[in-house]
Amino acid sequence: MREHATPILPARDIREARDFYQRLGFTAGYFDPDASNGYVILRRGDVDVHFFAHREVEPTTSHAGCYWYVADADAWHREFSALGLPDRGIPRLTAPEDRPWGMREFALVDPNGNLVRVGHPLPAP
Repeated sequence: MREHATPILPARDIREARDFYQRLGFTAGYFDPDASNGYVILRRGDVDVHFFAHREVEPTTSHAGCYWYVADADAWHREFSALGLPDRGIPRLTAPEDRPWGMREFALVDPNGNLVRVGHPLPAP
């Protein structure tokens, strides 16, 4: 087994979280739709993300988030762009950018306000 970390993020509505990420190409594994104690496990290739039911999450003030290191952030962005998400508000999808810390990345904010940064390392100068 490879070593890895899996983010566990809050979701006001487990079904909504599952459906949103399935539209992004994730496959749902375990799913418990209970509104107060639900849980869902999603996977896309080697990227896993879990959600737990937390009805009190306020998307506009949530500080939850994670970073997904992928082979080609631009390819992921092209696929996510098919949803037609705006670049402001919640949910949203920002354009990929080369960042000063050596990553090409973009941000996805899901309906729960979870910030997901997706990126790949830039070539060494």
